[in-house]
Amino acid sequence: MLRPAASLDHAWIAAHIPHQGGMCLLDAVLQWDERQLICRARSHRDPANPLRQFGRLGAACGIEYAAQAMAAHGALMAGENAAPRPGMLVSVRGVSLYRARLDDVAADLRVRAERLSGDAGMLMYAFAIEADGAPLLEGRASVLLASPDPMP
Repeated sequence: MLRPAASLDHAWIAAHIPHQGGMCLLDAVLQWDERQLICRARSHRDPANPLRQFGRLGAACGIEYAAQAMAAHGALMAGENAAPRPGMLVSVRGVSLYRARLDDVAADLRVRAERLSGDAGMLMYAFAIEADGAPLLEGRASVLLASPDPMP
């Protein structure tokens, strides 16, 4: 069951995912459980968003928002005393874009990442982004996890 995450703000996210500065796109984790989380983002409206090109933020950039939500979920699942294993987005599939741009969306983005399966080396997530209840994009992503550090 999703639990509220009132204290998991932008500072918490920046401290727990590799994306820093303007590239940390998420503002807060709103809810989470062992299977999924929901985040809020406002950075799509920021003219200084580092993903913008030619004065606009294409809808496909939402995949990066989803990847950061997956990283935040990994950090939560690692627990307070453990560092999450770094991961790399290696595949996206079944992506549907329901509009061309994100920068002209007035409402905050609601970013959902749901872990579908996984093992010690690979995770599969479904993701969806909406604003004011309207879908913006959705799809699935595979994340390759870094090998654990060898024993000393």
